[in-house]
Amino acid sequence: MLAVTMGDGNGVGPEIALNAFLKGELNSESYALVGDYSVLEYCNTHLGLQVPLHKMSSLADEEKQALNIYDLNLLKASQLTPGQIKKEVAAASREYVAEASRMALDHKFSALVTLPVNKEAIRLSDPDFTGHTELIAGICGQTNYTMMLASDKLTVTHVSTHVSMEQSIKNVKKDRVYDVIKLTWDAISRFKEQPKIAVAGLNAHSGEGGAFGRQEIDEIIPAVEQAVEDGMSVFGAIPPDTVFLRASKGEFDAVVCMYHDQGHIPMKLLDFEGGVNVTLGLKVVRTSVDHGTAYDIAYKGIASTGSLAAAFEYGRKIQNR
Repeated sequence: MLAVTMGDGNGVGPEIALNAFLKGELNSESYALVGDYSVLEYCNTHLGLQVPLHKMSSLADEEKQALNIYDLNLLKASQLTPGQIKKEVAAASREYVAEASRMALDHKFSALVTLPVNKEAIRLSDPDFTGHTELIAGICGQTNYTMMLASDKLTVTHVSTHVSMEQSIKNVKKDRVYDVIKLTWDAISRFKEQPKIAVAGLNAHSGEGGAFGRQEIDEIIPAVEQAVEDGMSVFGAIPPDTVFLRASKGEFDAVVCMYHDQGHIPMKLLDFEGGVNVTLGLKVVRTSVDHGTAYDIAYKGIASTGSLAAAFEYGRKIQNR
């Protein structure tokens, strides 16, 4: 059974879940929407969607013709302020993810599919919160993981994500780069035999022989060489201004990126709605939509379900059996 976490109740998560059900995008697998029944009921009524809602008494209590909701009963509809940041609503969105993660560790869920939360809002109650990935990793007690963004047009993974640029440069170390290469290789190998993995450089022109920085020479290329020695088809360090074009044309199956925006910008440019956020290396399988809470359009019924549909399908494919 898959868990779909509802996301921030003031954002687009509830309406996306409701509309995805109407489109038949959640009906191909056993699932439970982890969140608050009262919020979904309010959104359903507010938008006039008439989605049949089913509050599950247990995970075994599924109803195929309704949207199955595992109700944590943390919020009432009266607490909502759609389109705005609110501390208690954001805190509840964090707990949906935390509870679903704990249940997945207990083998009650085979994968998590997460709808968007708002980091700024959650930090009102949890000042150290940096994102879904780090929260789930902490619950799993793991440190060796990475973020992958995947679509039919491009797939990227990251050596670092939610840190400053200064820290991201410090994180470019041989062992970490190798670990991300290996995590990427293992993930893609589940679908394709002997995949080709590109590794982007950090500096302009991949340092141009050390003229613009030595990270490629001292850290990235040695990690690539180790991966090749271990039997992986890995290429790099490839200049970041060309590697994504080459990957988008099919030359590589994935690109290992050195920091957050290096991977996110080309990914969102090429496939904003179809991109899936996947956390690699954890005990819990997790996929996510690749967009935010979109407060500006929340509760207007116009948010796209495309990214949720893609994340749900990807989670179905790679779930723990």
